[in-house]
Amino acid sequence: MPSITRDQVRVPADVPADARDVYIENYLAATRNTGRLMLFACDQKIEHLNDDFYGEGIAPEDADPEHLFRIGSQGTVGILAGQRGLLARYAGDYPDINYLVKMNSKTHLVKTSQDDPYSPQLYDIQTAIDLRDNGVNVVGVGYTIYIGSEYESQMMTEAGQLIADAHSVGLLVVLWMYPRGKAVANEKDAHLIAGAAGVGVSLGADFVKVNPPKGTDAASSAELLKEAALASGRTGLVCAGGSTVDAKTFLTQLWEQIHVGGATGNATGRNLHQRPLDEAVRLTKAISAITLGDASADEALEVFEGRADFTVA
Repeated sequence: MPSITRDQVRVPADVPADARDVYIENYLAATRNTGRLMLFACDQKIEHLNDDFYGEGIAPEDADPEHLFRIGSQGTVGILAGQRGLLARYAGDYPDINYLVKMNSKTHLVKTSQDDPYSPQLYDIQTAIDLRDNGVNVVGVGYTIYIGSEYESQMMTEAGQLIADAHSVGLLVVLWMYPRGKAVANEKDAHLIAGAAGVGVSLGADFVKVNPPKGTDAASSAELLKEAALASGRTGLVCAGGSTVDAKTFLTQLWEQIHVGGATGNATGRNLHQRPLDEAVRLTKAISAITLGDASADEALEVFEGRADFTVA
């Protein structure tokens, strides 16, 4: 199992001396002392409305927002990411989870063909600090930037200030970095995704979340991901999990993203919460076996199927 010590955590130079210990503690908590991030993305109730939570092929319990927190509490995750209000409603009952406050969001109703995407910041950093001060285990904040949108300058400005504010109090920042807009011909282009990762580094993010590139006849998605992993430098790179697929396929893709593509973790949402609770919990443990424990895809599948166990302190 990979592990890092406090001395091995690279603290950004914009974290003041009196916040360094807090930053280190948050980094170790979020990565379970491994340097790799297992992010449970629970921000889709705004992003995708109820499309991801109710309907054919979706577990009935996913209609209840508390399903997200039951998974996070009973499973093995690094951080659970959700909007401030969602966390305020439920996190108090689940104090064992590490939380990330998603600071901006938009719905999917206005399509790119109508208008380029803009996801405005919904509240300032103080609201995340207030949650933390009220007993919610907030270790970081997150923000989505659509590079290529005609509104990218507003989003980069908001994200840049947010990172400075977050680091000033020792909080981590994860940037969702998605090329999107009428100027973007191919959102899954590996070279463009690498460029998006580089923007995240330049803004000062601790982790960037990107969509995996689309494979070609010459190279697989994981092989093409290498360019983005290199471009991210000292900023950790994680891939979005996308729509729900069978566990074996998902775990194989995840293993390849880390061990072929150079990712430093994963970000999974629908592939977890659209499943019944027991199945979702087992999948968190299987994902974490790969992300935090360096298990093979086959070993992780055994964890998912209940033929092996994986726990992390």
